[in-house]
Amino acid sequence: MEKEPIAQSIQEMVHRLTEQQGQYLAFIYNYAVIHGQPPSELDMQRFFRVTPPTVHQMVLKLAERGFITREPGKPRSIRVLVPPDQLPYLKNRR
Repeated sequence: MEKEPIAQSIQEMVHRLTEQQGQYLAFIYNYAVIHGQPPSELDMQRFFRVTPPTVHQMVLKLAERGFITREPGKPRSIRVLVPPDQLPYLKNRR
């Protein structure tokens, strides 16, 4: 019975995602699966075609909202906390 409240809180957490936040999470997750390690902020900057401050602010916001964990100052330490089946599909940015 304990799992039900946890599942509810995950669904509530995912429901609060903006489309852009969902795309960053999907990218981080998929990149880690493909490459065996999380992306760097430069990898995200290249994929989303945005500036370094934009990526950094998104990473900070995702961490603040509880969607990821990371170790400040440690490269490639981002870990997505949203279950993969709750992530949106990653859209092609071309």
